Amino acid sequence: MRFAQKRLRTAPNKLAFEKLDAPLIAAFLSDLEKERGVTVRTRNLRLTAIRSFFRFAAYEMPTRSAQIQRVLAMPAKRFDRKLIDFLTRPEADALLAAPDMTTWIGRRDHALLLTTLQTGLRLSEATGLRRQHVMFGTGAHVEILGKGRKQRAVPLCKPVADLLVAWLDELDLVQDVVVFPAHVADASVPMPWRDS
Repeated sequence: MRFAQKRLRTAPNKLAFEKLDAPLIAAFLSDLEKERGVTVRTRNLRLTAIRSFFRFAAYEMPTRSAQIQRVLAMPAKRFDRKLIDFLTRPEADALLAAPDMTTWIGRRDHALLLTTLQTGLRLSEATGLRRQHVMFGTGAHVEILGKGRKQRAVPLCKPVADLLVAWLDELDLVQDVVVFPAHVADASVPMPWRDS
């Protein structure tokens, strides 16, 4: 609204919908990038919000459908996606050395870190991991219900499997409890983020 007021010299309360056309929206998005220095990703988020408003307006003002369709047809700007870096061996070793192995929390954190480093589990997958989803023996693996409700089995190398066996022995877990609880007493208490 501030951009439109400055550009059209009209107060927001006197601004007619007809003035909110594709050229004005394009100029606003360009101003965001050039003058305010926002990223392409942020610019695209603003365009998404504008499109939501115009989709709503399509139901309320069918007589302005040509104007609305021109705004809805505005494409998002393409940008290069940066590759996600991975940890180097010294970084991973430093991370694994950080927990205090003399404490229960330290041993839990070490087991959690080693498991996530080797398997690539997402945070929600690691915190929601339950005892019945960890398989040992030949073909040791964890069964995950991940993003998009996709099920997958992630193999465990021998050192990680051995560490998980020791960790689970320490917890003395029954089948339906989380592998990495916040506290020993919390292992059987369902948490909202674990069950969703």
